[in-house]
Amino acid sequence: MAIIKLSHLLAAVLWVGGMFFAYTALRPAAMETLQPPERLRLWEAVFRRFLHAVWVAIAVLVASGSAMIVSYGGMGSVPTFVHVMLLLGILMIAVFMLAYFIGYLKLKALVAAQQWPEAGKVLGKIRQWVALNLTLGVLTLCVVGLGRAGYLS
Repeated sequence: MAIIKLSHLLAAVLWVGGMFFAYTALRPAAMETLQPPERLRLWEAVFRRFLHAVWVAIAVLVASGSAMIVSYGGMGSVPTFVHVMLLLGILMIAVFMLAYFIGYLKLKALVAAQQWPEAGKVLGKIRQWVALNLTLGVLTLCVVGLGRAGYLS
């Protein structure tokens, strides 16, 4: 069970930490130093790598989370904070899928076609989805931390 819990934690840290880094460090640095075409090429390359890692993280989170719930006797046997964590996780996966299928795939095509203004608009929408998912991810971590400490039953 320790390996399953560790895998779950590492997958969550990769996803939420990656979004935090991209939003608070990479984005401002790219805005400060790169012109739109270079910035859009950078983001397409970053997303190509990071979003594939998030797909793996999601698979690990779903598999490990499901295994832990089963090991504790099912959803009826887990504390309330686990229900909240699961709901927030489902919302995060849905937002990620929007960002990937509606955002990234379109951004990729627009960058390849060098359609910079349209690509910039799509990147702005992806940024909003990342901000939402980062918020949900931090909230999830707070729920888990408070729940594990006994503050949420």
